[in-house]
Amino acid sequence: MIPYFRFTYIPIGPVHIQVWGLMVAAGIIVATLLGRREAKRRGLDADLFVDFGTWIMVSALIFARLFHAFAYEPVSYLTDPLRLLRVWEGGMSSYGGFLGAAIGAVWFARKRKLDFHAYADAACYAFPLGYGIGRIGCFLIHDHPGTLSHSLLAVQYPGGARLDHGLLLSLLGFAIFAVFVFLNRRREVNKQASGRFLPLLMVSYGAIRFVLDFYRAYDLPGADARYLALTPAQYGSLLIVAAGAWLLHGMRRKGTART
Repeated sequence: MIPYFRFTYIPIGPVHIQVWGLMVAAGIIVATLLGRREAKRRGLDADLFVDFGTWIMVSALIFARLFHAFAYEPVSYLTDPLRLLRVWEGGMSSYGGFLGAAIGAVWFARKRKLDFHAYADAACYAFPLGYGIGRIGCFLIHDHPGTLSHSLLAVQYPGGARLDHGLLLSLLGFAIFAVFVFLNRRREVNKQASGRFLPLLMVSYGAIRFVLDFYRAYDLPGADARYLALTPAQYGSLLIVAAGAWLLHGMRRKGTART
């Protein structure tokens, strides 16, 4: 069992650096650098990939904020709309971020006439590593407590041992990345990306996230909203699993999947 500790900020003189934001920034930087290297290895324009990733990031952050506001705390944000701008108070949704990332990626690819699947594949290869690093920030501040548990991964919260959703999602990101590294090394990658990592990421992350959300705390103040017994993230999981399965089916049908 993991002892409880909370690491929320790093004091540097009069400045307090928020640990959560620091880990998210570290995840973005690592994923961007890894994706750039992967894009270059595949014969893509590495600098253009960074531009592609920047638009994805900006769009993802905007939609992550909006989705959190209207899916998790609609009354609070409608009562005080300016709260949307107070990002330092926290409040981001990963599924809102995924939606924003998709919109930003498609828009930029069309604007610059890029091979969307090629650039998206390199981005999706690197994403799980960055996601795993970013979610460490959630674990360090314990903003996503889970259900009561006595498993080895449980955290000894005040009041009882619980799973920690930030820790579980961080491990999920690292696990998916390990699988992607294995798949990427099985065969030599062609100059253009195969497009396989996008649907694989959607199916694997969505399916496991759907299950994990059943282990989010429901008995604590501020627990996630639930609609018909499911969290907003679980509805998002169902959608991306279906979309990912549809993409995989289409790739196999057309015979375009290259491994």
